[in-house]
Amino acid sequence: MSDTALRDETGRRGADPTYRPRRTLPLRVEAARQLRRRRTWIAFAVLLLLPWVLAAAFKIGGSPSGDNPNTPGLVTVATTGALNFTAFTLFASVGFLLVVAVALFCGDTVASEAGWASLRYLLAAPVPRVRLLRQKLIVALSLSALAVLSLPVMAMITGIYVFGWARLRLPATDTALPNGTALTRLLIIVGYILVSELVVAALAFLLSVTTDSPLGAVGGAVGLVIVSNIIDAVTALGHWREFLPTHWQFAWTDALQPDLVWTGMVKGMVLSASYAVIFLALAVRRFRNKDVVS
Repeated sequence: MSDTALRDETGRRGADPTYRPRRTLPLRVEAARQLRRRRTWIAFAVLLLLPWVLAAAFKIGGSPSGDNPNTPGLVTVATTGALNFTAFTLFASVGFLLVVAVALFCGDTVASEAGWASLRYLLAAPVPRVRLLRQKLIVALSLSALAVLSLPVMAMITGIYVFGWARLRLPATDTALPNGTALTRLLIIVGYILVSELVVAALAFLLSVTTDSPLGAVGGAVGLVIVSNIIDAVTALGHWREFLPTHWQFAWTDALQPDLVWTGMVKGMVLSASYAVIFLALAVRRFRNKDVVS
């Protein structure tokens, strides 16, 4: 008999009449446990320090020049004001740093319990398996969203302090958007990044319930993202590249055009959400049938 069936049978024989599955592993308890961990503080420290490091680099190296045709457009206008500095910070971070942060929070959450040999004790509490996954996923996604949001907020603060306030200049046309429109565009960009990171979160969570090694879960998710980026560079694949999870990760740059273009962002959000649903369903299926021995 599996441990799940045995626990159900024990429950029917009734050890504790006050037992309520919905009261096990409250969100506040799981959130407090994750917030006290050193990796949480390190991850947020890196994200909050990055804008200041970039601003210092610009101050030391001078304002970027647009004379070089190989210079990305957002770099050439990064120091013109807080809005442009925020857009550049996101451009520099979304391909790797935010991926690592999301993978860390979602890939470490279950695998770390197995690595500490505490997962079986949580299930013996007993915490129902699906509830344990749900509580851990909610907290992991909340920390991931907070990490993604903290970067542009700190970049805006840094930009105002170092470069001052100015209208958002569009690198493609060298025109400026009104402040209200620019802030709306930045909100759209951040919202898109949050949705696009769902595929990383779900993949890391799937690996977290599959392995007992937190490093393996986090590294596996980041590694598969890197592989996806490499394959996406093979232009010979043509339209097949559009099905890669990272193909649309920079589609949010369409919001930095005079006329907002939704096509790429809609495709990216649909693809990311679809992958996330599949990966999370596989994670639940895997964990419900897994023989937990650690």
